[in-house]
Amino acid sequence: MTLADLCAALLFVGVIAYAIFGGADFGSGVWDLFAGDAEAGGPLRAQIDHSIGPVWEANHVWLIYILVFMWTGFPTAFAAMVTTLFVPWLFVGLGIVLRGIGFAFRKFAATLDEARFYGAAFAASSVITPFFLGMIAGAVASGRVPLQGGDIWRSWTGATSWVGGVLAVLACAFLASTFLAADAARAGHADLARDCARKAIRAGVVTGVVALAAIVPLEMDADTLSNRLQGRGSVFVALSAIGGIGALVSLGRGAYAIARVATVGAIGSVVIGWGVAQYPYVLVDHARIADVAGAHATLVGLVIVFGVAAVTAVPALVWLYLLVNTRRWAVTPDPVAD
Repeated sequence: MTLADLCAALLFVGVIAYAIFGGADFGSGVWDLFAGDAEAGGPLRAQIDHSIGPVWEANHVWLIYILVFMWTGFPTAFAAMVTTLFVPWLFVGLGIVLRGIGFAFRKFAATLDEARFYGAAFAASSVITPFFLGMIAGAVASGRVPLQGGDIWRSWTGATSWVGGVLAVLACAFLASTFLAADAARAGHADLARDCARKAIRAGVVTGVVALAAIVPLEMDADTLSNRLQGRGSVFVALSAIGGIGALVSLGRGAYAIARVATVGAIGSVVIGWGVAQYPYVLVDHARIADVAGAHATLVGLVIVFGVAAVTAVPALVWLYLLVNTRRWAVTPDPVAD
């Protein structure tokens, strides 16, 4: 493994982490959107606020990590991706800002109408942001982002981009509902946990069906990625399917903690499979890792920074995740009517 390969692998660690932790956050907003009116959706929204309140900002660390590694480690590819995909990146940035505003201000709204306004901003942007992130991934995977810059519209509106956007939202919803089921059960809200589990089962089934149906457009629109997913990436696709089925079975049996682990495995495996299939490209069909890597000194600096973060920031994040998954934290919210 070369130094450039190592930096690319470290970058992809951030992609996996953001897909899982950030995905669960975004998915909570998806369910907030469909929770119903203030009375019917109150218990679910209270659980969402309590579950993601301590971590929703912390999870953006992974996105910042990805962008910094990409910008400094592979600057020409980063420039091409940001320039060509300027429009979807604009929607991603707008979605992140509106989501933060909506989530924070909803708690301090003076009236119910004002709370609904901020809640709608939070929920809608929780769909918009992962959708356009998925479209960006699809644009890169389908080879529509050349180093010289591509068409700012057609580059991200191909079939693979639409598949990526839809799958990103569905995967986020699947992750979030599984996480929420486990959180609600740990807090003693049995009815809410069962409701979240039912949502997770539906989301998981739909995600699996869409993923299977995606084989056709991928073969037509992203042949490089499709061929490699069926080759060296197939083991991770299989692991994802096993994890997804395991999660659905566990949810049906009320084993929510196990279901959460299986769901993380399912989503994480498919993301890893995508990375393995895309290797050694940064921009599929246009830019290999070795061709667009930054200066040697820069790559060495990135590895050092990763090492420092691994013993400072990462333990703090792990401790935060452990704390919010304790029973002591779970029982502290205001009572939720079952």
